[in-house]
Amino acid sequence: MNLLDSMHIFARVAELSSFTRAADALGLPKASVSNAVQQLENQLGTRLLQRTTRKVQLTHDGQAYYERCKDMLADIDGLQGMFQQQGSNAVRGRVRIDMSTGMARHAVIPRLPELLLQHPQLELEISSTERRVDVIREGFDCVVRAGSVVDAGLIGRPIGHMPMVNCASPGYLAIHGTPAAPADLVTHRLVHYVPTLGARPDGFDYRVGNTTVTQPMQGSVTVNNADAYTAACVAGLGLIQVPEVAVRELLAQGRLQAVLPDFRTSPLPLTLLYANRRNLPTRVRVVMDWLTLVILQYLEPPRHPSGI
Repeated sequence: MNLLDSMHIFARVAELSSFTRAADALGLPKASVSNAVQQLENQLGTRLLQRTTRKVQLTHDGQAYYERCKDMLADIDGLQGMFQQQGSNAVRGRVRIDMSTGMARHAVIPRLPELLLQHPQLELEISSTERRVDVIREGFDCVVRAGSVVDAGLIGRPIGHMPMVNCASPGYLAIHGTPAAPADLVTHRLVHYVPTLGARPDGFDYRVGNTTVTQPMQGSVTVNNADAYTAACVAGLGLIQVPEVAVRELLAQGRLQAVLPDFRTSPLPLTLLYANRRNLPTRVRVVMDWLTLVILQYLEPPRHPSGI
């Protein structure tokens, strides 16, 4: 096994913190992965990984080598593609991305045939989950995140903002009435959303000038999934505050109704995050540019014929 192969294997072990997961990701026997890292350590004369029965983590030298290794592998990837013929076969290889389930289902996956028709040798691994993945440790090339972003070592590319809307089902409003101001919310119910069950849910948020005000509200249901959040609202279990694009069809169908239009919370920023590299591989840059365009088009309000 040559040095470049060993570097590639070491980088994946470092990202996944596991010889077993790295072997699965690379399609190699675990023994081959372990031997490649040991061979690399012998060549360098230093220990790169601290191995225990519970986990694998980088040593101080390993962290320094990993940072240089990432840049070098990215440079080599770019160098290999410099003289390839431009066209549909110029982009090849695997790109691992993560986004919310709703973004994947409604915006990205329906448009994938266009990307793969243009770049048939591209391979995509798409993770769609409501949890925040560890971009470096889990080996993601880029992730789409909504909300505030604080991730050391990652670069953020702003995509846009998602306007928020307050919603309730017609059935709920028929029973509880339609609120006209935040003061009316004391007699209403809120479907609570928390990333992790057991956390204390917030109340109803709305903007007054440049300040966000939170109105505590009662609610019988707490969820940690965007689909369940919307479904609970449709079922008449309370109000929700959600990106308008996520419920656009439900609003058009009359299954949900917008309420308190003058008391919305701040638009939710969308950001594309990726690892800090001097030179991104061509395949990653192509996918990131495509994702940005597709998501921006998804966020655009629907166009209606003139006069309608």
